[in-house]
Amino acid sequence: MDLDAFTAVNTPHWERLDALGRQRRLTGAEADELVRLYQSTATDLSAIRSSAPDPAVITQLSQVLARARSRIAGAHEPSVRDVARFLTVSLPAALYRLRWWTVAVTALGVGLGILAGVYVATHPHALAALGTPSEQQQYVDQAFAEYYHPGAGFAGVVWTNNAWIAAQCIGLGISGIWPVMVLVQNSVMVGATGAVMATHGQLGLFLQLIAPHGQLELMSIFTAGAAGLRLFWTAIDPGPRARGQALAEEGRAIVTVAIGLTGTLAVSGSIEGFVTGSGLPWWFKIAIGTIALAAFWVYTITLGRRAVALGETGDLEPDRAGDVLPVVG
Repeated sequence: MDLDAFTAVNTPHWERLDALGRQRRLTGAEADELVRLYQSTATDLSAIRSSAPDPAVITQLSQVLARARSRIAGAHEPSVRDVARFLTVSLPAALYRLRWWTVAVTALGVGLGILAGVYVATHPHALAALGTPSEQQQYVDQAFAEYYHPGAGFAGVVWTNNAWIAAQCIGLGISGIWPVMVLVQNSVMVGATGAVMATHGQLGLFLQLIAPHGQLELMSIFTAGAAGLRLFWTAIDPGPRARGQALAEEGRAIVTVAIGLTGTLAVSGSIEGFVTGSGLPWWFKIAIGTIALAAFWVYTITLGRRAVALGETGDLEPDRAGDVLPVVG
């Protein structure tokens, strides 16, 4: 193929397709012309790729065809309606369907943290493994409380760190191992920290500094772990659906949960950054954390129950999720 000659002959058609693809309104005749030029240009691109693959021409035609395809098939534009639907339908439905997994993971996580704390506090060798007596005393007297210094920067660091933990639980949840490892590690760490504080007579300080932000923060992490384990269980027991279909549907719903948890972790991070280390009365700080946790569950149960009753799962709408092959049963 003589690419220069081929380009010279077909450039007017390509430019016309590009113009139609950029045009805001099309008449019936122009719409027909757009489809016809799209088909012929796609054939031209295929010929160039197979006979004279020039990167510049291929890139140009690919962009023109992509724009024309959007005009023909329609392009979805994000809107306020989509955001509202996500917040009032998709997210609460996904969280509601996950509620018993979340409750179970939370109970196990809290129980493990308490057991770890009691074990460390009652076994000198376990306590000694966390540092020398002087190191522990310095941690109790200074480091623990000084960690919670107010500020937007601290809130941002906390948010990104917790979001990363949640992302690991969800993204690697299908393994069934990683979320368990992350949850066990975090529960044991919190329990052991509480044990160090308790053995030095500062359990009250520990609870005062953990409770304001920790209620929603830990619930978000437990929810992420529950979501990852739910996906793992779907791979084992997909139910009446084909395994690939079940994983696709549950996976998309869990992505909905992941997006939602960035919001709850932003709230808990803000509480940790601006409330936990502030000079507010301790009871007021804990009350703020309790209200945030209660709001999470009221949101999940109230809106989630209604959405699920209407057949929502947290998955994409059918026209965006794609088609699946029919199966028997």
